[in-house]
Amino acid sequence: MGFSDLLDEVGGFGRFQMIHVTLLSIPGLLMASQNLLNNFTAGIPGHHCHIPNGTSRALEQNISVLQVGDQDILQAFIPIEDGPKLAKCTRFTEPQWHLATTNISVISMHANFTDAETETCQDGWTYDRTEFLATIVSEWDLVCTLRPLKQMSQTIYMGGVLAGAIIFGGLSDKFGRRSMLIWSYFQLATLGSCTALAPTYLAYCIFRFLTGMAVSGVILNADSLPTEVEWIPTKTRTVVGTLSSFFFTFGQLILAGLAYVLRDWRKLQIALVSLHHAISLSHTPHIRTHPRPTPAALNAATDPLPVVSANLTPYPTNPFNIKTAESARWLVLNRKSKEALKHIHRVARINGKPEMVEKITLEVLESHMHKEVQSSKAVYTMYDLLRTPVMRRISICLMVVWFSTSFAYYGLAMDLQKFGVSIYLIQVIFGAVDFPAKLLALASLSYLGRRITQALCLIMAAAIIFANIFVPTEMQTLRTTLAVLGKGFTSASFTCIYLFTGELYPTVLSRQTGMGFASTMARIGSMAAPAVLILDELLPSLPSVVYGGSAVAAGVFALFLPETLNIHLPDTVEDVEDKWGKQSDTKQKEVVKETVALQEMKDGLDDEDGKTIGLNAL
Repeated sequence: MGFSDLLDEVGGFGRFQMIHVTLLSIPGLLMASQNLLNNFTAGIPGHHCHIPNGTSRALEQNISVLQVGDQDILQAFIPIEDGPKLAKCTRFTEPQWHLATTNISVISMHANFTDAETETCQDGWTYDRTEFLATIVSEWDLVCTLRPLKQMSQTIYMGGVLAGAIIFGGLSDKFGRRSMLIWSYFQLATLGSCTALAPTYLAYCIFRFLTGMAVSGVILNADSLPTEVEWIPTKTRTVVGTLSSFFFTFGQLILAGLAYVLRDWRKLQIALVSLHHAISLSHTPHIRTHPRPTPAALNAATDPLPVVSANLTPYPTNPFNIKTAESARWLVLNRKSKEALKHIHRVARINGKPEMVEKITLEVLESHMHKEVQSSKAVYTMYDLLRTPVMRRISICLMVVWFSTSFAYYGLAMDLQKFGVSIYLIQVIFGAVDFPAKLLALASLSYLGRRITQALCLIMAAAIIFANIFVPTEMQTLRTTLAVLGKGFTSASFTCIYLFTGELYPTVLSRQTGMGFASTMARIGSMAAPAVLILDELLPSLPSVVYGGSAVAAGVFALFLPETLNIHLPDTVEDVEDKWGKQSDTKQKEVVKETVALQEMKDGLDDEDGKTIGLNAL
């Protein structure tokens, strides 16, 4: 008997679970937007060297704008490269006025037209405002030699997500999931607003790092409460985990819509944290002044001042009054069984099982959780994730899978401008592909199991990434289609690994600590992905080779993970070793027995006449 049996007795996946999952998943609409925000806030608009007084200098040469146009005048100052396009990072040392009256296609075809001395941009850049009104690139001139700073801002943000995964994982075990979730909402709302007001690139990076920490806290704690099986019965956790991830998919579509409408990175930043402001404010304590006491009470009182108390519950009329239940498992393991019992009774009433309130007593709860409580008396550290053989195998495999999934996902999702179509359209397509991908993953998780689904998603993603290397750059439609498919498989892989990790780690060793440990590699992968994109300057296909190779390796490692389909979750480290270690030992013993039997048949046995029987007799 365990906590899963208690959940079945109070209604399984009932009304409480549906409301609980929905309310905690709503903020996820804007969580994916934070991870992909750099596509728009750090978008690179078309640009070329700024030419001061270009028109007036042309008039001095008797060249009128009415005769040749602004673009033609720029040809006299800026060389042509990459076809009929102005150079982005260089300009002529001296104006080449003869080029102002020459057709641009002729200039691009004959090198001698532009065989003149050039220099880097000395007066800044002029940016095209058609696609973006303002980005951090155009505001702080992160182009040409400073172009790596664009990718660095995303790496720094993912570094914050990494730090948050480590810090909030441990804090959640100590202070509870709900408390840290509320704090993460507050931190995200506050620092997200500070990011929008950042006066310098350095301040922007600092605020983005701290915002990334908050994002990690929300993801870890929100996922732990509804989908990482704290309140979800075993039979429905696959469906719930997959469906709740659709909120992240919708978030990608919302990001594209907001970015298209606003087109200003500061306004977009504010828009994305507005919902989190509302949620964090709904949980702030308010002061309630009780009615003034009667004269008789005043005479009896030693202090005539009104009684003031702090009410830590949200306002009942607040539309964002999300009163999430703390994890009952965590409460029991932290010697708060009475509070855990109140939550279980509340769940029973909401699920239409009021009769279970009388049946489930403190003694019943503690008897169900006895094994976990006894195991929790021991002090566990991060070392315990690697101490025993099965836990070590699980942790190592999960580290590789998390890294490669995140590495390939952000490698594809953070380079949208290379496809030659509207970045807003490609973001919608990249987001929409998650719907069929996750539905396919849901069906596969339920029928093929977690391990096979995880491996297939990674290997298929790798195959598509490798295939895209051999598609000519002129075939942009095919390249985009393959990239969308690859992104779909990596997204499905994320769905699998989030669910898989929560099922593999035991409660007593803490799914939060285990999730933080394993997902650390994912954050490292997401930090490394933008840096790898810079390698395309050396060899255009090199990033794809790196991303695809990593996905293949992770697919192989996924095959070494144990299957968790339709089994009770392990509560202790011993459960993990007994559940999956014995299966391995049994298989090894069976192999040994078969080997001995075959050896005996090969050696043969003498019968009464001295003849041999068995394989040697053939």
